[in-house]
Amino acid sequence: MATAPSVSYSITARLEVPASGTAVSQLTTAVESSGGSVTGLDVTASGHEKLRIDVTVAASSTDHADEIVQKLRGIEGVELGKVSDRTFLMHLGGKIEMASKHPIRNRDDLSMVYTPGVARVCMAIADNPEDARRLTIKRNSVAVVTDGSAVLGLGNIGPMAALPVMEGKAALFKTFAGIDAWPICLDTQDSDAIVEIVKAIAPGFAGINLEDISAPRCFEIEARLREALDIPVFHDDQHGTAIVVLAALTNALRVVDKQFSNVRVVMSGAGAAGTAILKLLLAAGVKHAVVADIHGVVHADRADLIGAAPDSPLGWIAHNTNPEGVTGTLKEAVVGADIFIGVSAPNVLNGEDVAAMADDAIVFALANPDPEVDPAIARQTAAVVATGRSDFPNQINNVLVFPGVFRGLLDSQSRTVNTEMMLAAAGALADVVGSDELNANYIIPSVFNDKVAGAVAGAVRAAAKPSGAAVTTPTSA
Repeated sequence: MATAPSVSYSITARLEVPASGTAVSQLTTAVESSGGSVTGLDVTASGHEKLRIDVTVAASSTDHADEIVQKLRGIEGVELGKVSDRTFLMHLGGKIEMASKHPIRNRDDLSMVYTPGVARVCMAIADNPEDARRLTIKRNSVAVVTDGSAVLGLGNIGPMAALPVMEGKAALFKTFAGIDAWPICLDTQDSDAIVEIVKAIAPGFAGINLEDISAPRCFEIEARLREALDIPVFHDDQHGTAIVVLAALTNALRVVDKQFSNVRVVMSGAGAAGTAILKLLLAAGVKHAVVADIHGVVHADRADLIGAAPDSPLGWIAHNTNPEGVTGTLKEAVVGADIFIGVSAPNVLNGEDVAAMADDAIVFALANPDPEVDPAIARQTAAVVATGRSDFPNQINNVLVFPGVFRGLLDSQSRTVNTEMMLAAAGALADVVGSDELNANYIIPSVFNDKVAGAVAGAVRAAAKPSGAAVTTPTSA
């Protein structure tokens, strides 16, 4: 699948060109003939003999951007100046900052914000620890915790290289839900150490968002922290993905007029995201689910799973799915299936496999950047197709969920996050798409839809108290 030019690989090149002649038009021709896209062309200085022009170009990769620059350099009469990578420019100095809510303009302000006045507030909290939510940033703060072991599609790149992602996550928390989130990048991949560190820092936060921690360690770490802490612990790679998938699938089934209880679902991928999606689908009423991993369909009699503990990740799947006893490969399992959900690897299916599915099939090919099947090919026979990409309709994107989920958790002073709250979040997200808007190419709202975070937060708040998770009657922050 050819990769289209993207703003992710956007550069701005400063050029000097002759003021007369065809040099300006040659710039556009050179970029487009190289497969790039000119997104901006600005004259920043003009003289009788030369023009200074900033050309902004979208490429498809770093190497492609370099090729375009060389093509520009080769135009007769053009002098190439500075070339800036716009993505790197956005990250210079980091993407977030701490800001004081109160100006410190004089001695009185200093005395109340800090010493000696702050001592009175400290003692109030010492006498009543619950006051920390009322008198500190704790009420609105989330720790975004990673060990850098499973970052995006990049793998185990370590905590320092993971920091730009965690900063981005914090920026999204603030932008979409007004939550103050703090990147916490841990220089250890020892599960015991991670659990102890997070327990130690927990007093300063009202929620913990685990991020980019590899499976199966992420399951254990999350479970232990949920048991140990009285604040919600949410692993977004698992549960954020699961909630968005369930919301999108709810609307996809509305499009094709099918029900959770009678569709057959085939999943590719049994890692953190796949397992969480599976559990939430089962809670939503799916009864016929089959999961495949790199070794084929997961079932209790598979050679490597005989005797597997029922509470191990693959053992749980083997004991709770595949009631018909399907065996063999993913390609064999997908024949006649109503739904395919991929959270695995690129190009594991082709157009013939999709065509072999049931009528009005639904395909969610979510591997990034290259999906399990080419979406354009899948769309030829499937009724509804979704991906994790922004250049196709129906993008499954976790930013649709985690800001609103945490907004609801913080507002309700929840001690945990549970299945009832996640089901409520998925339902609310699905309902943002009105019946008059719903169609095969619009089953999930845009991440910039201003109704999303509030709808999800409201649903989580409403579900928190009946499920026993909330400390007090839910209120808006």
